[in-house]
Amino acid sequence: MPGTNLTREEAAERASTVAVDAYEVVLDLTRGERIFRSTTTVRFRATPGASTFVDAITDAVHSVVLNGRTLDPGEVADGARIRLEELAEHNELTVDADFRYMTTGEGLHRFVDPVDQEVYLYSQFEVADTRRVFAVFEQPDLKARFAFTVTAPAHWTVVSTQPTPEPEAAGEGAATWRFAPTPVVPCYVTSLIAGPYASVHDELTSADGRRIPLGLYARRSLMDHVEAEEMFAITRAGFAFFEAQFGRAYPFEKYDQLFVPQFNAGAMENAGAVTFVELYVFRSRPTQARVERRAVTILHELAHMWFGDFVTMRWWNDLWLNESFAEYMSTLAAAEATRFTAAWTTFAAGEKSWGYEQDQLPTTHPVVAPIRDLEDVLVNFDGITYAKGASVLKQLVAWVGQEQFMAGLAEYFRAHAWGSTELSDLLAQLERASGRDLDDWSAKWLGTAGVNTLVPVVAEDDDCVIRSFRIEQTAPEEHPVLRPHRLAIGFYDHLDGRLVRTHRLELDVDGPVTEVPELVGRERPDLVLLNDDDLAYARIRLDEPSLDTALTHLGTFEDSLPRALVWGSVWDGVDDGETAARRYVELVLGNIARETESTTLQVQLRRLETVLEGYVAAPAREAVQREAAERLRELTESAEAGSDHQLQFLRAFARQARTPAQLDVLEELLAGRRELPGLPLDTDLRWAVLTGLCAGGRRGEADVDAMLAEDNTENGAIAAARARAAVPTAEAKARAWQRIMVDGDLPNSLQEAAIDGFRTAADPALLEPYVGPYFAAVPQIWRTRTHELAQQIAGGMFPNLPEPSVLEAADAFLAELPEDLHGLRRIVLEQRDAVHRAVRAQQVDARAGAAAQVQA
Repeated sequence: MPGTNLTREEAAERASTVAVDAYEVVLDLTRGERIFRSTTTVRFRATPGASTFVDAITDAVHSVVLNGRTLDPGEVADGARIRLEELAEHNELTVDADFRYMTTGEGLHRFVDPVDQEVYLYSQFEVADTRRVFAVFEQPDLKARFAFTVTAPAHWTVVSTQPTPEPEAAGEGAATWRFAPTPVVPCYVTSLIAGPYASVHDELTSADGRRIPLGLYARRSLMDHVEAEEMFAITRAGFAFFEAQFGRAYPFEKYDQLFVPQFNAGAMENAGAVTFVELYVFRSRPTQARVERRAVTILHELAHMWFGDFVTMRWWNDLWLNESFAEYMSTLAAAEATRFTAAWTTFAAGEKSWGYEQDQLPTTHPVVAPIRDLEDVLVNFDGITYAKGASVLKQLVAWVGQEQFMAGLAEYFRAHAWGSTELSDLLAQLERASGRDLDDWSAKWLGTAGVNTLVPVVAEDDDCVIRSFRIEQTAPEEHPVLRPHRLAIGFYDHLDGRLVRTHRLELDVDGPVTEVPELVGRERPDLVLLNDDDLAYARIRLDEPSLDTALTHLGTFEDSLPRALVWGSVWDGVDDGETAARRYVELVLGNIARETESTTLQVQLRRLETVLEGYVAAPAREAVQREAAERLRELTESAEAGSDHQLQFLRAFARQARTPAQLDVLEELLAGRRELPGLPLDTDLRWAVLTGLCAGGRRGEADVDAMLAEDNTENGAIAAARARAAVPTAEAKARAWQRIMVDGDLPNSLQEAAIDGFRTAADPALLEPYVGPYFAAVPQIWRTRTHELAQQIAGGMFPNLPEPSVLEAADAFLAELPEDLHGLRRIVLEQRDAVHRAVRAQQVDARAGAAAQVQA
């Protein structure tokens, strides 16, 4: 990344020197395609005589005036920081500069809609990109009031934290919007969204009786696809739920939600003006997993209005609390206040499994991570920060009680309104509310890394009556901490064609062995499930009789949550090299049709793809993949017409089709000669089928160009970039490599899609020539490109070939990597681990295959 880092020590020193009162930011967005003018006046207090700096990633600095003194920009500004010396007790700084529009989803992103050629802008400031738009003390604890004045084309709409004022004429074709000052907020949640956005509006009444205007915005070419009624309904439910739980009314004046193009994340919690990725505008039929994820994301960002925007973390080491809190509360709200009542199953299948996987990587870290600098935090938006943290909060709620937890939160918001806090501030309020000492809990759960594994050990007599039952807890050697768990044990029996829970026991588990005498004397069930109801954060194992039941009857679980837990346990066995990959393929294909939850279905199909591409032993891989694709075709054709299963199976089949007959099926679907009842091929499905044909070598550049001419949209451009790079020829891979690694001129959304297509290769020989060039090129890319683009490349272009030679190349690279590139080191270590797991899984699968042949 560029020389724009900020260390925690620098931030702490600046916070001890400076207290910021207010910003006045004047932006001129009428100066062309490349730059905009930004004039910032900052009023702040400081230690008299001290020195500090303000952040500003500029194209050119015209003037710097500090307390009436004109400073020479050539002496005090270096393009990233502006040095300030001889500060007074009360200071006024004015910086007049040109800044660059971005196409990376950072700072002020500029996008031209291919449909109508209109320009759309939006800001994305987290973690530290406010400084790409105006001069700012860029750290979360230096909160202030921000007043924006924006001059832009008169036909545009301009949105920010405060309600949009009436524009004033500002010359031919231009207008000026003068926004009132915000409340005291951190700079990274301020915002500017500008362009000819279309919108729809509503309002609600907050808990304190205020009328809160609601707005939904999107590009004109997408607005017809925005489901306003659904969005407003989820938003209303979230407002009512959070205001009741937190004991505090919504803290801002209005609430806008805006869908913006080429966004790097799911959404961003800008105060009063949340931005969402446009993938949540469904122009084609979505899976139900995406519909539910959108609802949870809406609630997640709304929760941030209190936790993050109203009360803010002091430094980024508490990023986990910010995100984990929003993730926990959004899932709770979805389950208790919306139609998505199975949200905790979705959490277990999706988010929590992400946390488990992240926690087993060599780069895992405590929930409260040591954040040395911005580069640390930029790679820390991970499964620990979000999923493990939220899982641990769920365990904390079970530990202190939900009523006490919410009471502690209410007092926390009261005590720290509009302020900055640390974890200890929240724990203090929870201790007061619950009467529990959280020091030991915090030390074990938040201060250490790694995930524990729980195994049931059951002894029975000849009549299948339990003689002893214990739970054994283990920890990885690298993180040997055993933690206390509050969990349930479920007994399940196969009755009338269904796996039904026949007994449940809730208890505390601690230490290496926990005896469970309450279960002695009971008849052994068909399946024993630890962590039933998913209260604890721990990986679970099934004993052999339970595993046999699961492999035979997994699809017959009466309820979705225990089924998701068993799916996860079986996957752990494959990923850990304990279960043969082909056995897992059989399990998925034999049971997936009876899965009821869309997210669980989606996760298993993705894992199936991972296993087929890298976990099956190489000599058997092609045959197993071919048979799996054929089974996916059968599942597609036998699924209920118009069902979510049918949609997901078709997409999975399109990704796996390789034989002439399978590709013929895709050709017939694309040409309309074959139809699936209830599932017409809409635009996005047509792209999925064409991409499958490109990956299979049936279609190429000309076909992609033809479809893009029919779908000349941003979605179409993304799909085309993916399809082009998926063509299985050396020439197509070389062109994709050139655009991504050498030219570096793709915007973030198209680069991400091209990387996805490049990685798609049934024949490893297509990617083998790029192993050495990747390691040669990636350090310079990391140093010279913005973080978002560099991170996409570092992770996405890593040679994901499941070969020992890749491990050797990665080890050699890491041995020589400079220490200052610790963000890049982390990404390469994680990618190396994925290859290591694949190589190990192939060895296990090969041994199992050989043993099966001997038995046969």
